Amino acid sequence: MAKAYDHLFKLLLIGDSGVGKTCLIIRFAEDNFNSTYISTIGIDFKIKTVEIDGKKIKLQVWDTAGQERFKTITTAYYRGAMGIILVYDITDEKSFENIQNWMKSIKEGADTNVTLSVAPILRTGNPKRDQPLKNFYKLAKEHNIRFFETSAKSSVNVEESFNALAQDILKKMNKKPV
Repeated sequence: MAKAYDHLFKLLLIGDSGVGKTCLIIRFAEDNFNSTYISTIGIDFKIKTVEIDGKKIKLQVWDTAGQERFKTITTAYYRGAMGIILVYDITDEKSFENIQNWMKSIKEGADTNVTLSVAPILRTGNPKRDQPLKNFYKLAKEHNIRFFETSAKSSVNVEESFNALAQDILKKMNKKPV
């Protein structure tokens, strides 16, 4: 029986607890939004197949717990991840500051060729921004990673952020010598 996809990519979403990782994954995988999710305990995942550059890509999107007590479980999943989306809440300065800690954790535990992306969560209906946009762009530029301001509630840039990450991974794969 033939595979229903050309490639399988393991993606992780990481960030502080409560920033909206689960909402982002549910919006992407199921096109649904519910603001009353409970915190992820340990790790969970969803699967969605997308088409990128004529290839069917099966995305395994892993939702990690942001609490410190689950950090050893979460970091164990870094190995083998082909892409990681760093998620933070634009109304929570601490979650932005902690992105540096998550980046350090990725450097220590993930494969050296992992592809990164940043997805700050815009809380629709809450215009308060603790971090100006220039800080987001500076972070993305410093680390040479894509940046997508997203909203799971209104579905802003959700598909785009996941598809762009998958496209970047596919490009990396195509550049590797055989």
